[in-house]
Amino acid sequence: MKIKCLLVDDEPLAIALLENHISKIASLEVVATCNNALKAFEVLSTQEIDLMFLDIKMPTISGVDFLKTLKNPPKTIFTTAYRDYALESYDLEVVDYLLKPIMFERFFKAIDKFIRVQEGIKNPEVTVKDDDFLLLKSGNKHHKVSLNDIFFIESLKDYIKVHIKNDKHIVAKYTLGAIEEELQDRRFLRIHRSFIINTSKISAFTINDIEVNAVEIPIGVSYKERALAFLDGIKKK
Repeated sequence: MKIKCLLVDDEPLAIALLENHISKIASLEVVATCNNALKAFEVLSTQEIDLMFLDIKMPTISGVDFLKTLKNPPKTIFTTAYRDYALESYDLEVVDYLLKPIMFERFFKAIDKFIRVQEGIKNPEVTVKDDDFLLLKSGNKHHKVSLNDIFFIESLKDYIKVHIKNDKHIVAKYTLGAIEEELQDRRFLRIHRSFIINTSKISAFTINDIEVNAVEIPIGVSYKERALAFLDGIKKK
């Protein structure tokens, strides 16, 4: 059976690009296209949709606000030209967050992720068991680790070092980019090419680093805008 897709974007060129990408994957089918959230709501009320591609900045109601109003939304991939909404999208448990212009390789990766989520396929070394645990394979042993026990995750080239409570750590064969995708809607934030932190474990911060479990972790240049936006949100609470 084909994956029924709904495209929601107020830019005709953006819709056309998505349609072109989708046409290259036999298992995908465009059921409808809409240029605003109100029309999308009508489609969702009358048709079965498996996957929705949703622009964020649209007239009348934003994609973020629209998704929040849906009681049983389909799996959703955000499409946007703005990085500013990445953190908020994590709380909505979206499948992925694609930045325009969307290259086919990145689009294909998002579809592969959707299919893996649907089929329950996970990396054999690191598996998200549910919203609260990771199953980490280190050597011949599998470790069930509560997300709340994780302070930060460090990259060791083709491995990750997961720092947990009681000053312990677990090393697993996995890339930081891959674990970032697994944890993107679970309050973890990448602040450096080599570090992902548990945002609930932040004890102090400056514009240059964030302290987690008495360890000062630098904020990388490429991640600074996103990290500072998150920290500004903390200061406003």
